[in-house]
Amino acid sequence: MTQDTSQKSAFVTGASKGIGLAVARALIADGYAVTVTSRHEQEVGAAAQELGHGTRGVVCDVRDPAAVQREVEAHVAAFGTLDVLFVNAGVGHFANIADLSIEQWQQVIDTNLSGAFYTIKAAIPALKQRGGYIFTLSSLAGKNPFAGGAAYNASKFGLNGLSEVVNLDLRQYDIKTTQIMPGSVATHFNGHIPNEADAWKIQPEDIAQLTVDLLHMPARTLPSKVEVRPSRPDQKK
Repeated sequence: MTQDTSQKSAFVTGASKGIGLAVARALIADGYAVTVTSRHEQEVGAAAQELGHGTRGVVCDVRDPAAVQREVEAHVAAFGTLDVLFVNAGVGHFANIADLSIEQWQQVIDTNLSGAFYTIKAAIPALKQRGGYIFTLSSLAGKNPFAGGAAYNASKFGLNGLSEVVNLDLRQYDIKTTQIMPGSVATHFNGHIPNEADAWKIQPEDIAQLTVDLLHMPARTLPSKVEVRPSRPDQKK
C-alpha cells in the first residue's frame, strides 16, 4: 500500500507538557501529523490522548541514540515523511561548580546537548527527502552565563554552536535550522508549577505561535536565531 505523504509531519521531543506540548498542539492545528516523546510513559500517553488527531505518543530518552533512531524511523514508517523536527527535551541542575556532581553534569550535557545531536542526526535522512525544518529550543542562558549554571550554560552554549553548524551543513538540502532562545518561560522546568505569578513570563503558547510563524516564512528567508524575552520584567522584583 502506498503511503499518503501529502500531509506534513513533525517529531517533537520532551513534549508531555510545557513548550513541547504547546508546540505539538499548534502544529496539529496547522495541519501536521505529530509524534510527541517523553521519558515518562504515563505523561506522554496522556499528552497524545489530549492532542488527538492520531498523535503518536512514545517513550524515548534522548540520551539513548539507539532509542532516538528507532523512534524517528517508526515515525517515518507511520506517517511517510518527516518535515519538522522540534528538539526540546531538556533538564537543568543548578549549583556552585564545587557542589555540582559529576552525575548532574552528565545528565544535563547528555540530555541538552548530546541528545540534541542524536535526535538531529537520526532525522537527517528523512528531512533530506523533500526539505524540512529543524528547531532547537535553546535559551538566553546559551549566551548569558550565571553563577550556578555551569552545566546548563555549557549545554546551551554548546547547543547554539551545534545549531549554527547544522544550519551550515544542511541548508544545501533545503533544510532550515532555527535556534529559539527564550528567557523566562512559565513551564514545569526543573519542578516548577506554573501559576498566576508567572503571568509576566513568556507562555508556552507564545513559543508555539513563533514556531508556526517561522514555518510560514518565505522559503528564501531564514531567521536562524531568535531571542525571545518577556516584554516587561517581573514587577515584584
